[in-house]
Amino acid sequence: MPFQAGREFTVESAARRLAGGALVAFPTETVYGLGARADDDSAVAQVFQAKGRPADHPLIVHVLDEQGARAFARELPPVALRLMRAFWPGPVTVIVPRRADMAQACAGGQDSIGLRCPAHPLARALLQRALELGVPGVAAPSANRFGRVSPTTAAHVWQEFGDAVPVLDGGPCEAGIESAIVDCTRGEPVLLRPGTVERLALERACGHALGEPDAAAPRAPGTLESHYAPVSKLRLMAPGDINAALVAAGVHRAAVRQGVDAGALARHRQALGLYSTSCPAGTEGLGLIWRAMPQTPQAVARELFAVLRELDAAVAQRGGGEIWVEAPPRGAQWEGVRDRLTRAAA
Repeated sequence: MPFQAGREFTVESAARRLAGGALVAFPTETVYGLGARADDDSAVAQVFQAKGRPADHPLIVHVLDEQGARAFARELPPVALRLMRAFWPGPVTVIVPRRADMAQACAGGQDSIGLRCPAHPLARALLQRALELGVPGVAAPSANRFGRVSPTTAAHVWQEFGDAVPVLDGGPCEAGIESAIVDCTRGEPVLLRPGTVERLALERACGHALGEPDAAAPRAPGTLESHYAPVSKLRLMAPGDINAALVAAGVHRAAVRQGVDAGALARHRQALGLYSTSCPAGTEGLGLIWRAMPQTPQAVARELFAVLRELDAAVAQRGGGEIWVEAPPRGAQWEGVRDRLTRAAA
């Protein structure tokens, strides 16, 4: 049975499931999360099992506010407080020293913990009601199989887990990619994962330049070399290389109705050579599905994962193929999108 939008699953039902140690999927402004009460290691273990996630790969704990953060943090360093007060609720995660008696399973064996305060109204309502039921925070990685494309709609979550995990449907996510993660456990703040909040804005709030990850940085979600990947091979390419690959493969616009052998996401229509008919003969059985990449990083981030899922499904119906994505610009505004695509192509 396909997913039905607007299924009857309420904040109250979700909060009670969390309080009872069960899993719930819910929307945030970044992506949908797969939630379990963070203070219950057996509940958190279900998250790792459902996702197929390594137990030493830590989870972010979602809290309602700064007071909620203090339930999990041994201390909140000044730089963490500045970031929290500048961007919470919002898509910024701070890594801080962890209380030894809290969220051990979430931490993946580390003495630090990642904390975030989501801005989505349903997420906030869920955290508030769960808190009233005795749940101090909710561990919630993206609600998908480990390493795959993150979900930005309730339907995406259903595609991953079916009816095994009830979903609180909050519509499409506004930001579309995961939060920025800043390590605040050492003297110098370090950006471990970029997001939709730009590096310069983070640095202004910190009052300090952000360092680069090194061997001493704590492990953090979404920082493996390969991550966010569709099942189909994704190739990150310059515009001219996409056109050359299309011609070499014999893919052309007139063949779209015959099936899909490649998916392409490009900012410029010319990158695909769609103004040209210079395709080799005998290629009528080949086809291309093309989706235009918006011109702003915010718009690209908002729809990136949904489009990758769409292209992946279309290519898979044909029995396998590739997804070709035009590399985004090198500017700082594109850092979050570029990070996700680079890891998806690894």
